[in-house]
Amino acid sequence: QVQLVESGGGLVQPGGSLRLSCAASGSIDSINALGWYRQAPGKQRELVARITSYRRENYADSVKGRFTISRDNPKNTVYLQMNSLKPEDTAVYYCSLSQRGDNYWGQGTQVTVSS
Repeated sequence: QVQLVESGGGLVQPGGSLRLSCAASGSIDSINALGWYRQAPGKQRELVARITSYRRENYADSVKGRFTISRDNPKNTVYLQMNSLKPEDTAVYYCSLSQRGDNYWGQGTQVTVSS
């Protein structure tokens, strides 16, 4: 099994920054993809950013140029650096790991952007 534990959410003013972290543990394959998704109230969960074991990255158009995803393979940890935050970035952010056709999810961390 795989466990994912997120941290780093909180309340930030518009224009501010936050860094989310997600540590994966358990049966982790060397080939996988780690990602961040978010879900705002009344909306569907959406992809924010994703990074493969080969460090190929992709981002939602709404966060390009503001968010950066990175990973530390020896630590099985993925990060999401969020800059220039906007009120519309407010959501619960979920970490995900995909490997061998399976998807695993963290418990989520709340990010609120408000003055």
